[in-house]
Amino acid sequence: MSHEKVYILDFGAQYAQLIARRVREHHCYCDIVPYDVDPTRLKDARGLILTGGPASVYAEQAPHCSPGVFELGIPVLGICYGMQLMSHLLGGKVVAAERREYGHALLDIADSSDLFHEIFGSTPVWMSHGDRVEDAGPGFEVLGTTTNTPFAAVRHSQKRLYGIQFHPEVTHTERGREILGNFLTQVCRMSGDWQMGAFVEEEVAKIRERVGGAQVVLGLSGGVDSVVVAKLCERAIGEHVHPIFVDNGLLRKNEAVQVQETFRSHFEIPLHFVDASELFLEGLVGVADPERKRKIIGHMFIDVFKERAGELEDVRFLAQGTLYPDVIESVAAHGGPTATIKTHHNVGGLPAELGFELIEPLRELFKDEVRTIGRAMGLPEAVVTRQPFPAPGLAVRVLGEITRARLETLRAADNIVQEEIRNAGLYTELWQSFGVLLPIHAVGVMGDERTYENVLAVRAVTSVDAMTADWADLPRELLSRISNRVISEVRGINRVVYDISSKPPATIEWE
Repeated sequence: MSHEKVYILDFGAQYAQLIARRVREHHCYCDIVPYDVDPTRLKDARGLILTGGPASVYAEQAPHCSPGVFELGIPVLGICYGMQLMSHLLGGKVVAAERREYGHALLDIADSSDLFHEIFGSTPVWMSHGDRVEDAGPGFEVLGTTTNTPFAAVRHSQKRLYGIQFHPEVTHTERGREILGNFLTQVCRMSGDWQMGAFVEEEVAKIRERVGGAQVVLGLSGGVDSVVVAKLCERAIGEHVHPIFVDNGLLRKNEAVQVQETFRSHFEIPLHFVDASELFLEGLVGVADPERKRKIIGHMFIDVFKERAGELEDVRFLAQGTLYPDVIESVAAHGGPTATIKTHHNVGGLPAELGFELIEPLRELFKDEVRTIGRAMGLPEAVVTRQPFPAPGLAVRVLGEITRARLETLRAADNIVQEEIRNAGLYTELWQSFGVLLPIHAVGVMGDERTYENVLAVRAVTSVDAMTADWADLPRELLSRISNRVISEVRGINRVVYDISSKPPATIEWE
């Protein structure tokens, strides 16, 4: 069950996880580790990647890795700050640039072997740096330049060290995927043995070995993550896994019925259904703060689980569909100081007295990898392509205080959004699309009478992994149909607006 592996040393890069995502696209397994990792821990790697970061390598408290990293005989690729640090530690010179370089640049390639294999001439790249390398260090040669950056790409052939000042992980670098692929295949000589089919068999074996004859409860939401975990557990331990679906009163229209019907059609194990809607809604009375909502819902969710699990014998494990982006947005991948954006109830909101050991087979995966697994296990496209839905449900889409009336208003409006998106054939092209009930009222006119009613925001984004997202440029006719139907059919809404914010700076969800 061992794979060729790349370690990504994180220096506080905004998109360290995006680098990992790109490495996985080449079927190469990778782990993100802290920048100050002991080099002896890296000896099993086929390659190392040093990320970018916000510091200056010459600053007093700048993060530095051990120089021993460059003496392991393992190929190293330094990206932006990672390249500057490599030069700084190996006898080069890094200084503050007279002109900060941010945005598109044209890379002129001087050597089209190994790192730039079959990439010739010039190619657009994305720069984001305020320092520059003035001397790459002894033994380094220049592979590429830009107008403002004479050391845009460098190589130390003897030590197999490479540095690039630009960011290959972002889509703005047009040949970035190929450049990373060349590092993995041409330089590190990796075969790409990280395949999702093999992952299924490995995880089934791991679950079976770890659980033994014990019982497992699993939180089933109906989304692809929890359904894939349920299928993995079913394959591994059969009726020893007990999926529990909790109706928390915060689901979309008809969702509870749909989830139960889907489960019965594709699983041989029973589903435990718990209607806890009254409990959740009572617990959220008067609560408007989004973090409090998430934590209240998370703790109630676990309480309901513990109560239902108490009816079973020998339950030791709780399985859940935690993904890599969930972990990253809640805590740093390596336990470092990365800022928490929001609490995911299945990551950061678990009470200390949980009482179960966690099984999280998808914890190191991105959403598209999970979908690939779902297809490999024969799950239907309707499940595999289901758009993500937040664990706190409509609680974070009804902004402000939650009431039954406001929930019903949003359910009706959101259902129209979903219907129109599907009818337009755009559902699977979007990462998420939904309605948000805003905590404001607006003046309107209906039937020659003044109204003062709710405002609905429509949110639709495109993304590949939820780490970044762009607002979707939906057709004007589609937006018009949504607006007309919502205002005409949903009592209590007289205005519809469209959210054109990208992530970052905004998040996908409003709360």
